[in-house]
Amino acid sequence: MRGMRTTFALLLAASGVAQAGIDDCDGDSMRVLQPVAHAATDARGYWLDDTRIRWPGQPVGARYRLVASTSATLQVQRGAPVAGADHGYALSGSENVPDDVAARFRFVGAGATLALPQDARTELRDLLRGQAMLVHEDARGNVIDATYLQTPGALDALYAAAADDDRVPLGATPGDGTTWFRVWAPTAIDVSVCLYPDGASPAIESVPLAREERTGQWLNGNPRDLRGSYYTYLVDVFVPGVGIVRNRVTDPYSVSLTTDSRRSYIANLDDPALKPAGWDDAPRPPALASNTEMAIYELHVRDFSIGDASVPAAHRGKYLAFTDADSNGMRHLRALGEAGITDIHLLPVFDIATIPESDCVTPVIRQAKADSDSQQAAVMAVAAKDCFNWGYDPFHFNAPEGSYASDAADGAVRILELRAMVQALHAAGLRVGMDVVYNHTTASGQSPRSVLDRIVPGYYQRLDANGNVETSTCCDNTATEHPMMVRLMRDSVALWARDYRIDSFRFDLMGHQPRAAMIEVQRAANAAAGRYVPLVGEGWNFGEVANGARFPQAAQGMLNGSDIATFSDRARDALRGGGCCDSGVDLFAQQGLLNGLAYAPNASARGKATRRDLLHAADLARTGLAGTLREYRMMLADGRVAPLSALDYKGMQAGYASQPGEVVNYVENHDNPTLWDIHALKLPQDTSAVERARVQLLGAAFVAFSQGVPYFHAGMDVLRSKSLDRNSFDSGDWFNRLDWSYTDNGFGAGLPPPQDNGKDWDLLRPVLRNANAKPPPADIAWMRDTFRDLLRIRASSPLFHLRSADDVQRRLVFRNVGPKQNPLVVVGHLDGDGMPGAYREVLYLLNVSPDVQSLVLPEEAGKPYVLHPVQAADGAADARAKQARYTAKDGAFTVPGRTAVVFVVDTKKDTR
Repeated sequence: MRGMRTTFALLLAASGVAQAGIDDCDGDSMRVLQPVAHAATDARGYWLDDTRIRWPGQPVGARYRLVASTSATLQVQRGAPVAGADHGYALSGSENVPDDVAARFRFVGAGATLALPQDARTELRDLLRGQAMLVHEDARGNVIDATYLQTPGALDALYAAAADDDRVPLGATPGDGTTWFRVWAPTAIDVSVCLYPDGASPAIESVPLAREERTGQWLNGNPRDLRGSYYTYLVDVFVPGVGIVRNRVTDPYSVSLTTDSRRSYIANLDDPALKPAGWDDAPRPPALASNTEMAIYELHVRDFSIGDASVPAAHRGKYLAFTDADSNGMRHLRALGEAGITDIHLLPVFDIATIPESDCVTPVIRQAKADSDSQQAAVMAVAAKDCFNWGYDPFHFNAPEGSYASDAADGAVRILELRAMVQALHAAGLRVGMDVVYNHTTASGQSPRSVLDRIVPGYYQRLDANGNVETSTCCDNTATEHPMMVRLMRDSVALWARDYRIDSFRFDLMGHQPRAAMIEVQRAANAAAGRYVPLVGEGWNFGEVANGARFPQAAQGMLNGSDIATFSDRARDALRGGGCCDSGVDLFAQQGLLNGLAYAPNASARGKATRRDLLHAADLARTGLAGTLREYRMMLADGRVAPLSALDYKGMQAGYASQPGEVVNYVENHDNPTLWDIHALKLPQDTSAVERARVQLLGAAFVAFSQGVPYFHAGMDVLRSKSLDRNSFDSGDWFNRLDWSYTDNGFGAGLPPPQDNGKDWDLLRPVLRNANAKPPPADIAWMRDTFRDLLRIRASSPLFHLRSADDVQRRLVFRNVGPKQNPLVVVGHLDGDGMPGAYREVLYLLNVSPDVQSLVLPEEAGKPYVLHPVQAADGAADARAKQARYTAKDGAFTVPGRTAVVFVVDTKKDTR
């Protein structure tokens, strides 16, 4: 099998199929060169490395052979000998599996572990490029069972050099008169590159690439500067169940593309033509010393401006809207930055598969009642063709999304305009964060929207025990435990940090990625940026990787000491009530600390919650305020003085982090209903709009005062509603609207789309008709201003963003705790002794009750407390906070209903 490229050339020529040429560069994206004779696709066996195989469930000591065909002509039928094989190798048992290999494949069930004979080892690189199957035979050579093998173990053992050598960039790299093309395709039979003058014209050339045996890369140094041109690859490769195919596919390392990602764009990102004016010398906000210095505002590029009449029509929904400095939206963001927001985290801006980049449709929505189903019907009728999607459908990880560019057909434009957006946000004093999605791809296999799997079938996607792609993340999971997928993720983040000056990253479903991979990504990001780049992510523990089944995860409680932060659901659920995916009566009955748990039950919740439930929710709220630190000790509601790891959260430890910078605190983000909508369901229906706004503010206050990273969803500060939609990822502009004129919060825009909401429509109708849940502009403006005051309070003292667990334990203590507490008022005391700052002491009191509450806190008696200057100022937004009272003689406090109050002892005025 030496010289397989020549062997295949002869084979295909004999079959009447020519090698790749320019005619293959246009037309269908996949061509079957040699159909497979064996139609099965299951892959129940595993290459453990380049010398060992395991077949789970198969008996030890039986007769096994590895059979192979260069022409995909294997015929495997139970009860008959294998036919069509070019090669066959008898396999012997192997008991000695290295510890690192055994650890990597610990999820693989017990069964026959087999050793490859020496001649097969010699031929292995070529064997992996053809059709190879593992066969269990009887004594007469008849097939008992047969399967394909999952190849990553062997590929990683053979081609480790490709994963480790970041010095040699993959993709198209023009420079010094030569354009290099490099693609990792170790199982490919042949690879060529198609060259195009632009995004629409036919190909002008097909250039063969050469295989590099050491790395499995295919490469060619074309002696021309091809910047501004376009390209695709032609990859001849064996695909189980299909045969030998010729895939025309874009580059996984594309830095840009033409319309709808049909062709990859050749660019040097250092080219001055790809930089907005002043890019090289443009100032950017300084790096932060700690994650806890961040305050994040999560925003969708299209949402930001599509409904903003103050933005030029050509810029609405685009990157360039952020360059319109005088628009209502940019005025809003600047005001947030001046108040204390540090990072604007953008929902995905990499290339997205599900947004049409040309001729997208805008639905016509006719006026209808608040509970009508006509609005959603109009939206959903064109959902696949409209201009909206959240963007969690990655197509190309390293290229900007084209639908946000003014011209998707020109690969240069999206690069230039995304940079212009970043530059404009930096000029406004705001750092730029990016939401990245490496845990899945939009498609796999031979789908036209599959890229990785059409180049190296079965490597980049995580497979189950039968060789099918895992889909626990909603889509086709990637195998971020495989070194070349780790490299892609690492290289991608480095590119965004270096070439687009992205300041921080949020990782979607980060718990599906190895901790070790995320540590690599952190190092790469820091090195690329030349400074510290904060990483945060969703650390949910579920699916096929749960509880470390395949590797130590980048999940909650598993990142201690890494300085990588995970979102905490502990305080979130206690404050909002219920969980992420409630339905039916639970939408109403599962109240939280903010919206009436036990103290103000709605009609569905009446009689279902107890004081014990309320006390537990208050303790979980304190857990969030203390940074969800596992070792933080306080008196719990049952009277124990214990660490937060001893507090229960749905059968798990409430406290799981080792440092405050490892936790993101939030009560609302793009997922699930907005906080306004949650309260629309859970508050008593007669609660006025004014009081609902106050409940919203309390939710923001708990986040703002919590140790760790505060995270706010765009529009939370203007009472944003999605008309009760619990999953608006494809619900169009109509249900995802943002109104920077502060006149409409979006509530009552009709019944939300049926996919995730339809089963509850009858329950949602009366809520949507409730006039109390539709705030007038005055309430929206009040929330806007009080939210900014909260940010100013947080920014006023380092006590609100302590950097170490030791500092949190030493400086934060909760008052009004234990079994005799008043759980309606959460009280935290922060000690500023020895810490630079304006305040010697800070005391915050959060009263969730609709009624005035009074507390006597003996520990606070005799102190010169005054209302925080932000709340005491003449222009303070919350007049009710000024009604709070403190009596120094006995430490008595009176807190108005549904109010967050902060008292301080000014360092300069403290004469004790």
